[in-house]
This record gives sequence, structure tokens and C-alpha cells, in this order.
Amino acid sequence: MTIAKRYGHLPMVLATAALLTVGVGVANAGERTGATAATTTAAAAPSGWEGITREQVRIDLGAGWVTDGELTYPAAAGGRLPLVVFLHGSGRNDMNQTVPGGKGSTFVRLAQAAGREGYATLRFNKRGVTGIGPVRTTDPAQLTPEKPYQRTQLDAAAVVRFAARSPRVNPSKIMLLGHSEGTNVAANLAAEPKRYGIPKPAGVVAMAVVGKPVEQLVTFQVYGRLLLQLHDEFDLDGDGRLTAVEASDGLVGQPEEVAALFRSVLLDGGRVKAGTDRNHDGRIAVDAEAGPVLRELTGIDAYPEIPSLDPFLVTYLKDLGRFPTVERALPRFSGPTLLLNGENDLETPARAALAADAAVAAAGNRDHKVVIYPGLAHTMNLSPRYADELGEPDQRVIDEVQGWLKAHR
Repeated sequence: MTIAKRYGHLPMVLATAALLTVGVGVANAGERTGATAATTTAAAAPSGWEGITREQVRIDLGAGWVTDGELTYPAAAGGRLPLVVFLHGSGRNDMNQTVPGGKGSTFVRLAQAAGREGYATLRFNKRGVTGIGPVRTTDPAQLTPEKPYQRTQLDAAAVVRFAARSPRVNPSKIMLLGHSEGTNVAANLAAEPKRYGIPKPAGVVAMAVVGKPVEQLVTFQVYGRLLLQLHDEFDLDGDGRLTAVEASDGLVGQPEEVAALFRSVLLDGGRVKAGTDRNHDGRIAVDAEAGPVLRELTGIDAYPEIPSLDPFLVTYLKDLGRFPTVERALPRFSGPTLLLNGENDLETPARAALAADAAVAAAGNRDHKVVIYPGLAHTMNLSPRYADELGEPDQRVIDEVQGWLKAHR
């Protein structure tokens, strides 16, 4: 398997790692797909929804698609409530942003935590998704729109307008909570609410922040992370060069696929690979010698037409690149912001979140906060440094968001 094939779908991890864009195609037992307009209460809900009413809604996103959503609110609450709108990462995600392999979801526990603080919440299936799983339509026009990121942003604006019309919602207190791609969507909507026909958001929560241009992020995902791993896990003496012993030791404990990749670049039996060791000194310089080989293998220099990348993903990357990043858009928003990132995030690195928060501060916004979590990865879950494991957000993240919502109610 070539490196281009192995890493060909990594750009989609701007959502919540590559697998989240695939889904399992089957609705999870006990979850409602929102196919009806019925109202359910905590008595019929799974654990965690106690005291929260769950109302199934239908939202017209325009361009021929009406999606299912779920509006939740404290059962005992009266009047108009503050609301959190959840904005997914890239890919065809359901309203929960269900994690593959039975590993839970990104949004459910956060929505429950918001409800405990007196907030209404609104989750919705992205365009082309018909149910929890995610279950997808077979209509190619809905799955592969011509301008996919712009369509996602317009869809999110339609959801916010729907929320603002609800008799349960205070339209002046709508918070946007985005994950990965959703951080970019939230920042762009918050920067120009009039352009998108929405009320000015009351606050923005961004998890796994798309703070830098997509080309930089994808280059890191596909290529840069490999050099980082060689420096971090192989080059123990820190001299920037790998002996055959260092290369062999570095392969120990690596997943088979990762080990095969690095072995093909670094070793020929018990010796360093002559084709990579260009100056024939018996060591491989990580940046100067392994770097060019990995660039060629990944095909990163052909960005966005990376070999083996699905043509639709190429279209997506081009379209996303037309829009401001969080670092550029969010400083134009004067409301409170909370930026959260995992230190082990190899898709949207923590450094990008720090840069975005610094830009918000430089713009004069005094109500801003950034938190970087050691040990957490792209889905805000505990994960080894280079493993890209998926999971539900860590309890520390849930607590941080809940406390921030409480303070800004």
C-alpha cells in the first residue's frame, strides 16, 4: 500500500478524523432519526436526558433538502431560552456526530450538559444524511454539491434562522458550538451575521480549531506529522539524523501499517536505506533526506490534487480555501469566545488554536479564552500522540463548556 493511498483521505479529518466521514450506515438502536414531528420527554429518553424535553423538528435547508433535527430544552423551563446550535466537522455527519465503532458521539453529552444549565440546544443532520449512523441518501446532488463548503455554511445559516423563529428560543442568545470544520463555519457566521441573514450570535465555542489555511493543515496531516513523528519517536539523541539502530528501535510498537511505511523509507534489512541516505554517511537526516522521500510518497506537492484523493475531496478543499480561517474571521466578532484544542490533535494542531485566540485578543475582545488539553486528540478524547484514535469528548471538555455556558447565560 502506497503512502498516497494510506493517507489519501486524511483531509477529511478536518471533521473528526477520516473514519467519521464514512459512518456505519445503520441507525443506532434507541436513537430517533427525527422522521416525525413528535415530542418526547425524559421518561422515554436514554440516560443523560433526564429532565430534558426532546422535540423532533424538520428544517428546510433549501436547494431541495429538508433535514431532521432535534430541539431540546429543560422540561420545566418557560419562556424563551438561550440556545446552543451544534455545527459538525466536515463529512456527512448525523446530528450527534456519531463516532464509528460504537465509540459514542461528539455532541450528545455536550447537549445534555447545556440542558443542565438551562439552555435549549439544536442538533441537525447535515445535508445528505437521513438518520443516525449516519445513514445517507443515495441522491448524488445532495451528497456532492458543487460548492460543498459554501453549501455547508449556507445550511448552517438556515438552521440558525430556524432556531431564531422558535417560540422556545431567545434569538438574541444563540450560541454557536462548532467542531473542526464547524469552527470555521461558526467563525464565518459570527463575523458576518447580516450577510447570512442571522441574528448576531451571543457567543462562539470552537473545538479542534481550524485556525490556519486548509493547505497548511492538510500538508501537516499528510506529510508534516510524519517528520514530527520521526523526530519525536525515532531520533532519541536529537541530532536530526537516524542510525540503523535508531530506525529499527523506532519501529517497535508502531502499528503494522505505520511501521511498514517508515521501514520502506529508512531501512534495507539491517542498514539504512541507500536510496534515502543520499550523502552515504550511514545515517538518514530526517528533514534533508527522509523529508524529500516522504514528500514524493505522499504526493503533497500536488496539493490539492493529491494522488488517490477522491475528486470530491479535491473540490471540497478548493472551496474551503476560499473562506477565511478562524484566525482571520473570529477577530471580527465582538462576543465571547471559547477555543478548545487537544495537544495530541494531528488534524488541527493546538498551535492554530493559540494563534486564533491571540488574533481575537489583538482585535480588542476581552472575553476570550483558549484551553489546550494534554493527551487529547481531534475528537477531544484521550489518545496516544500519533494514534488518531476517536472517542467522545473528555469529561474535562464537557465541564469546561458547561461552566462557560453557565457564566454566559
